[in-house]
Amino acid sequence: MIYLNIGSNLGNREENLLRAIVLLSAGTGGCAVSSIVESDPWGFESGNKFLNVGVMLRCDMDPFDLLEFTQGIEKQMGSNTHRDANGNYVDRLVDIDIIEIDGVEINTPQLTVPHPRMHERDFVMKPLEQLKGKQ
Repeated sequence: MIYLNIGSNLGNREENLLRAIVLLSAGTGGCAVSSIVESDPWGFESGNKFLNVGVMLRCDMDPFDLLEFTQGIEKQMGSNTHRDANGNYVDRLVDIDIIEIDGVEINTPQLTVPHPRMHERDFVMKPLEQLKGKQ
């Protein structure tokens, strides 16, 4: 199983999540989706709250291909960067994070799995726990 988290805090947040889910599903053959969690921005100040969902995929895509695929969806939707010139987080239309891939540990500059800060983020853990309960 592959577990992702999708967040949005700009524009029509629900529509952004739905569009990202449709694009993920079309590229992988289907997915299960958690309920929506609303949260304050994590790691930066903004008046825009996030909506987040967890997504569980059943596919055997290589983790680095998956990263390229999810980043392609972000760019296709118009979310070009998650950080400003100083490296600080910024508001975004969509952010897709790889949270866990069953049995896989990766620690490279491009990708770390499991996600290193997932346990610090309720907006990741609540959807993840919900999805794992669906297995």
